[in-house]
Amino acid sequence: MEALERIRKLKSQALEDVARARSTAEAEEARIRHLGRSSGLAGMRRSIGTLPPDERREIGREVNLAVREVESALRERLAELAGAELEERLREEAVDVTLPGVPYPKGHLHPTQRIIDEVVDFFVGLGYRVAEGPEVETDYYNFTALNIPPGHPARSMQDTFFLDEGLVLRTHTSPVQVRTMLSQEPPVYVVVPGRVYRRDSDPTHTPMFHQIEGLAVDRGLSLAHLKGTLAAMARHVFGEGVGIRLRPSYFQFTEPSVELDVSCFVCGGADPDCRVCKGAGWLEMLGAGMVDPAVLEEVGYDSEEYTGFAFGMGPDRMAMVKYGIPDLRLFFEGDLRFLRQF
Repeated sequence: MEALERIRKLKSQALEDVARARSTAEAEEARIRHLGRSSGLAGMRRSIGTLPPDERREIGREVNLAVREVESALRERLAELAGAELEERLREEAVDVTLPGVPYPKGHLHPTQRIIDEVVDFFVGLGYRVAEGPEVETDYYNFTALNIPPGHPARSMQDTFFLDEGLVLRTHTSPVQVRTMLSQEPPVYVVVPGRVYRRDSDPTHTPMFHQIEGLAVDRGLSLAHLKGTLAAMARHVFGEGVGIRLRPSYFQFTEPSVELDVSCFVCGGADPDCRVCKGAGWLEMLGAGMVDPAVLEEVGYDSEEYTGFAFGMGPDRMAMVKYGIPDLRLFFEGDLRFLRQF
């Protein structure tokens, strides 16, 4: 029968082309040529309907067997070729693990972050807990709860960014101290790092800067405990030889209030031309004091039973002092020439 002979020839030719394929691409070409819509076997399938009824069954069976045989041969050949190509690619793309690697530039901590980590690590080592709070605050937490009622002159000292509905960008991290005291009973020992905001911009001030505040509330705490804690912190950050002094100051939420100076760790006060202390011998570092009883009463603590101390420092300024940086704005410009120095 002429149709059967044609099917056998088409199958034989397809199997030969599949066997001769030397790549997966050639095998795919053979598949399209012999099994695609325009192939001879596909044409034979379409012509079955034109054959005499007594020939259709036999011709249909022969075409289907031929197609299945070619498909089976294609699968086996493709698997062989794919495996061979993979082995060849692995040989060509092999990596010599004994060769030296390509060096990549390493990043490092920002100078401000280095100071923050040093200070926080010190207080965590003393048993303090790290606390955080929102940067958008209510007037109550940012001012009123800290003994700064509406209309008080101390509000004008902080150059506040006021928002709608009585909200502000926090001017210090002290609101977190209030939130912490409202959430737990004494004793309280927390250190609070974070970003704060004030309307100010010059070589020593930026609209956004960092603060680290600390709060301790317990029975029997005194100014001596505050001084000892800050002295130990200063030695941890600036070196064992650094000295400290406390000067009277004023903060609305502490009484008495002090400012802490550290001795110049560059010249020790002996160089009138020192680039760090300008010959003064001392560097202003932070504000602190004993928590005002009114603040303790505001959060429901018994000020007759408990006392506390609080302190706040600017790690940006501390980094300026420690590394001799003349302009605070350099910290925020992202200039790699500046940052690579640290």
